[in-house]
Amino acid sequence: MRSFKLSKLYIPFTYKMMIPYMALVLLTDVLVGYISYTMLIQSRTEMAETNIRTAMEQMRNNIEYQMDEIERISSTLFSSLTFQNALQNTGEPLEIMLKMKDDIIPQMRAPLQLYGNNIRLAVYTVDEKMYEVPGDDMDKPIQRRDYYVLSVHRIENTDWFQSLQASNQDNLWIQLDSDRKLDNISHFRKLVSSSGMASVIGYVRVTARFDELLGNFDTFPIDQGISLRFLNTQSGEVMYTRGLANDQSNPASYLSVKEEIPGTPFVIETLVPHAYLNKDASKMQKVIVAVCLISFLVMAFIGYIVARLSGKKMKRIVTLVHSFQEGNFHKRIGFTGNDEFVHIANSFNQMATSIQELIKNVYVQGIQKKQAELDVLQAQISPHFLYNTLSTIGSLANLGETDKVTAMVQGLSKFYRLTLNGGNVYITLEKELEQVKTYLDIQRVKYADTFEVYYDIEPEILQTPIIKLILQPFVENIFKHAWFGKTIAIRITGKRLGDRIELKIIDTGIGMRPDTLKKMLAAQSLNMPAHSQQMDNRGSDSAHKRLGRKGLPLPAGNLRF
Repeated sequence: MRSFKLSKLYIPFTYKMMIPYMALVLLTDVLVGYISYTMLIQSRTEMAETNIRTAMEQMRNNIEYQMDEIERISSTLFSSLTFQNALQNTGEPLEIMLKMKDDIIPQMRAPLQLYGNNIRLAVYTVDEKMYEVPGDDMDKPIQRRDYYVLSVHRIENTDWFQSLQASNQDNLWIQLDSDRKLDNISHFRKLVSSSGMASVIGYVRVTARFDELLGNFDTFPIDQGISLRFLNTQSGEVMYTRGLANDQSNPASYLSVKEEIPGTPFVIETLVPHAYLNKDASKMQKVIVAVCLISFLVMAFIGYIVARLSGKKMKRIVTLVHSFQEGNFHKRIGFTGNDEFVHIANSFNQMATSIQELIKNVYVQGIQKKQAELDVLQAQISPHFLYNTLSTIGSLANLGETDKVTAMVQGLSKFYRLTLNGGNVYITLEKELEQVKTYLDIQRVKYADTFEVYYDIEPEILQTPIIKLILQPFVENIFKHAWFGKTIAIRITGKRLGDRIELKIIDTGIGMRPDTLKKMLAAQSLNMPAHSQQMDNRGSDSAHKRLGRKGLPLPAGNLRF
């Protein structure tokens, strides 16, 4: 059964810190964008309402002025005695005609010429003898300033006239006949005689167009859904409408702005749909979204740069920690400024220096200890060899072998000169072989050429530095432990094996028992690493016997026997 372990996704700490930072920036941008959008919509609504109210105030002033002018025209006719007398003339037809030409028509035409817009001025006379002056067709739109002198019989049977008579209403603004269809409004009043009897001598009707009364509509974008209405608050009727129809059943769909006309029951009402107020909302929304997005990207870029700069410092610190884990305490880091990274870097540098010094002290002490051990070993080897050699020299001297004594003394001198090596621990392989040859020359004097020595050394390894006195002990062991016959052959080989040097000392001695070799190897494996030492001896039935093998790294390193 296999078990799988999911590896955690590595995310640098600085980028982890960017996540709440980006969330905060995004939340801030959304909040600022929403508040900005709401305030812009509110400002847009207030500005539109202010503009419409200003336009309605101008419209109210305009219609109030024109209504006053129209009422002034009717009042002029009402208060003119000449005009009244002319309407009450009961003389001859010629006299009546002259009165109309001199007193009625001029007084009707004069105010019309002073009034700026197109209106109709009609006088309905009770006098049946009065001649009529017909104008344009009243069922058609007003195209010019026109006047009429008509008999009251033309209106006395109409519903609206009878309604006014029944209610005894006078001097009022009202829509009569075709006024509603033509979008007109009329000012209607009685003409009363100034004589003591106060009898009605006629009626004055002044009719004007709503669009001319209300004035300019350029400030009202009718084509964008804004509606303008002229209301009578007493009757609740809509007397005039300009613009598109609005949904009256849903007042929440539009903004209602009203302006009262002083002294009248009339109200000007403007219905502004919210779609008009918010017509730039999508554009403003896109602009706000774009600004917030740019702000978010800029803040994200700044955060990325800050995280990247901090991340580089963190990465350098992590790299330094990994180097420490791998045992490399030579690296140092340095940051400018005075922040937490600088303090961490300084602490790491101090720690690395302390560890490096500690390791150096321990390493130097270890080297010194090994060197002392090696010196002791070599000190033990040298006196032993010296003792044996001097003993042999003494024996030869007693026998009178002066030449041999001289040869051994010279060889011994050369041997120790090479052994001292100027106080250096390492020696070249060539010098080490020369030292072995010197030792064998001394032994030749003692053993009288009863052994043969063969050398098989690759020339390119002769200058390789090795530890001194590394071959002589093995050669000496041959004479002490392997030679039990009359003669013995010794072979010394050296060759390169990859990055190491292999040295072999082979002899034709009796060898070592297999069980003894196994015990030695077992004891050796318990006391030192497997790669540090190896011995291989074979039985005497082989043509040659391998006593030892030496492997060295280049230029110097661990030993292999």
